[in-house]
Amino acid sequence: LPENYGSSNERYPVMYLLHGFMQNYTVWGRNLSAAYYARGLGNMILVMPDAGNSWFVNYASSFEGQTNNWEDHIIKGVIGYVDSNYRTIQAREGRAIGGLSMGGFGAFSLALRHPEMFISMGSTSGALAYARSAGEAISRGIDRSPRQRSPEEQAQIDTADDFISTVIDIEGFSRQDERTPKGMDFETLEQAQAYDPFRIIYNTAKSQLPHIYMDSGTDDGLVEVAREFMQLLIVNNVAFDYMQSRGRHNSEYWRRSIGHMMNIQFEVMQRALGNRP
Repeated sequence: LPENYGSSNERYPVMYLLHGFMQNYTVWGRNLSAAYYARGLGNMILVMPDAGNSWFVNYASSFEGQTNNWEDHIIKGVIGYVDSNYRTIQAREGRAIGGLSMGGFGAFSLALRHPEMFISMGSTSGALAYARSAGEAISRGIDRSPRQRSPEEQAQIDTADDFISTVIDIEGFSRQDERTPKGMDFETLEQAQAYDPFRIIYNTAKSQLPHIYMDSGTDDGLVEVAREFMQLLIVNNVAFDYMQSRGRHNSEYWRRSIGHMMNIQFEVMQRALGNRP
């Protein structure tokens, strides 16, 4: 919350940050200093929801009694709760969403599926082609059901989980077995395409598109996906902000990129709210 939240009646814009795969909300503070950047920007509420390894989609099917509606969790649950319990600007102009890696995909797919809710969408090192790749696998008849891990792989995950649980100090909170939804995100090509930013953007009027921000490290394999999306925007004459710099798919790069993404998205909200020329 902003420093003056408790002493004012002001309403504030909100930025939502979506974490990456095999991460949780603590990554923003533990490794990436998102709260530090938010304090530097000033009057803004920062929300960092947790969604496990869900890719932020509503699952086509769920197993073991789960209900894996992760898009609804963010759009209806988290945003609804924040707007009901905090003094937010409950309008598109006061809401931005961004994310890293899996979260970059989530930010783009959710913002494009709900353009009336977000003035800006941002991705750093985003896995923007996830749904497209899933659709291609389905079309080729490739089995996408989760495979059984080898004992060696499971031992590595258990070791990492034990370390993270010690850091967070919440027993069982971050075990990846518990955080990976039981079910299938997409079972048909159409279901995958419904979350594919490369396709959704064609079905959204330019006047309704949120502001678009992307970045990637030049040594990150996902930089080619970011460049491909950039070319799509150029061909269709859609304005955007793009940055690339030396870096890999790791915290060292994200510590630099997150602050840049947050600053640009905050300025977009401020302009939309009439607080900037």
